[in-house]
Amino acid sequence: MTKKLYIETVGCQMNVLDSELVIGQLRSTGFSVTDDPARADVVLLNTCSVRQHAEDKVLSRLGALKKPKLHNPDMVIGVIGCMAERDPDGLVAKMPHVDLICGPGELNKVPALIAEIRETRSRAIALSHDMSRRSTPLARALEHDSVEALDRSRFHALDDHMLQAYVRVQRGCDKFCTFCVVPYTRGAEYSRPAAAVLAEAASLARDGVLEITFLGQNVNTYRGKADNGDDWGLARLIGEAAKIDGIERIRYTTSYPAEVDDDLIAAHGSVEKLMPFIHLPVQSGSAKILKAMNRRHDADDYRRLVEKLRAARSDIALSSDFIVGFPGETDDDFKATLSLVEEIGFAHSYSFKYSPRPGTPAAALDGQVEDALKSARLAELQALLDRQQLAFNLACQGRVMAVLFERRGRRPGQLVGRSPYMQPVHASLTDDFLGTITEMRITDGFANSLHGVARKNTPETERLTA
Repeated sequence: MTKKLYIETVGCQMNVLDSELVIGQLRSTGFSVTDDPARADVVLLNTCSVRQHAEDKVLSRLGALKKPKLHNPDMVIGVIGCMAERDPDGLVAKMPHVDLICGPGELNKVPALIAEIRETRSRAIALSHDMSRRSTPLARALEHDSVEALDRSRFHALDDHMLQAYVRVQRGCDKFCTFCVVPYTRGAEYSRPAAAVLAEAASLARDGVLEITFLGQNVNTYRGKADNGDDWGLARLIGEAAKIDGIERIRYTTSYPAEVDDDLIAAHGSVEKLMPFIHLPVQSGSAKILKAMNRRHDADDYRRLVEKLRAARSDIALSSDFIVGFPGETDDDFKATLSLVEEIGFAHSYSFKYSPRPGTPAAALDGQVEDALKSARLAELQALLDRQQLAFNLACQGRVMAVLFERRGRRPGQLVGRSPYMQPVHASLTDDFLGTITEMRITDGFANSLHGVARKNTPETERLTA
């Protein structure tokens, strides 16, 4: 009988891609995917350690798996990803029924770990720790290639209309923001060779993918080797990817503001397939707090960068990340964040209360902010960001946008797609439009989505037109 895999993903797009890679390789060993963990032979939780809430969610899910494990002792329960790398001993102590622990740099070993568990009836662990920082460049390249080479093609069969795909171009982080665990869980920065990235993008295009998103912890630090030995930046990579037949849209995330160079800014004005939307985390509007975070920009740097981006492409829209209640944040510091948000204007944003992460410098700082005050500040910031998102969506009314229709909606005869700005767009269309990029006139803007009507009665694949 086919073995069944249940996998649940918490966290960022990098984790989503990692889960796809794991699914691909396990399908090649005879697994099918189920949405019912109680019926699975293997249950994997792909985890995030950026905030305590994400870890608490995983611990809660693991606790709920104790009962099905009792009914089926042969069930393999695994924790993969950043939480596994950060605190394997703590996981085992809290959740002794966990069989498999695997860090994000060792995901190519998951099938072998499962086989080992079944053979030995003992726990299996694979972690990178800090070895990537001490290894040679060649060893690091081989390590990363072994993960990237996982077979994703079998994942495509899970979705009859896989139109958007992530392509990892860069791993790890050397920035060491004082609040962040990523450098400790994902290791040093590493850029994939340009030819490998482009080959993967071309393969996805042949499989019917229309939109690719280049992924990296700091994607615009990309410095990939070309075949002739030159170092390519992200702008050059985007320009070459835009030449691939079948690829109609290109995105990238997540950006580090201090690493957005003039070439990348110019690409937003010259590469038609590069979508006019950039996720550009600022975290705070206070120079004092940004310095304490070890961010390599201040609020004025950010303002100048946004000005350059909007000069390169006037219709570009921004999203961002914000942390409120960072140690030492005063009312004036928080007001500086509100002021920056008011001045810039964001189409969408993510905002969170500061969450101390064990082992990070910020966790030991004086001036930890009380949770009630953090909650009050977060509510005020989110109300402002929500108003800006609604205003942006309302301003889209009357515009013509190219929408990539990805799936059926909840209502009969409804399809759901994505605008160039990542907004969900609902429309009453036949299934003929599924899997197409179609020009839509936006008729309604709502808090979290848009509604539109097709400009033509038959589906056509077209790129964005003004």
